[in-house]
Amino acid sequence: MKKKTVPSMIKDPHLIKKRREQMIKAAVHLFIEKGFHRTTTREIAKHAGFSIGTLYEYIGAKEDVLYLVCDNIYEEVRERLAQHLKQEGAGLERLKQAITAYFLVIDEMQDEVLVMYQETKSLPNEALKYVLEKEMDMAEMFELIIIDCLKSGELMITEDKVKLLAQNILVQGQMWTFRRWAIQRHYSLSEYTKYQISGLLQVR
Repeated sequence: MKKKTVPSMIKDPHLIKKRREQMIKAAVHLFIEKGFHRTTTREIAKHAGFSIGTLYEYIGAKEDVLYLVCDNIYEEVRERLAQHLKQEGAGLERLKQAITAYFLVIDEMQDEVLVMYQETKSLPNEALKYVLEKEMDMAEMFELIIIDCLKSGELMITEDKVKLLAQNILVQGQMWTFRRWAIQRHYSLSEYTKYQISGLLQVR
């Protein structure tokens, strides 16, 4: 699906990027504190450091800010994973490294991930479909590595479980954020990652 175009009255791409990054940071803070529906665009503008008039030079509606938050998160995760997957390594070790990299980026973007999954339902249908497709794209990145592990005989699951394993990896990474109030009291990210890899892949 084609990426949603967020309207902007400004033509300078560098300025658009800068201002929207400020909006995203402010919106994440407010959405966590108040929720999407109770947050106003005026509050987002104020927390971002500019006027409501300036804000509407870079977006068309409040839903655009939520879309930018979601799109930014997926792009960040995808880019980091893609960079990692270009590195040397193969088979099971490569899969472990990919899971570790994914969990790390989720840890670094905990607030954004939490907002995304709490508020995605508020997106318009077109934007929601695009965001969900991005989720499937991430799953497919893991599916390709899992299939390589099957071919090398390092992972003992049947082909019909490849998609489920990929989805489980995504969910376990997200759980570090969703259940952080309980999990992070008892485990470091390194411990959590080690235990999840062991459980997911049935390896030591």
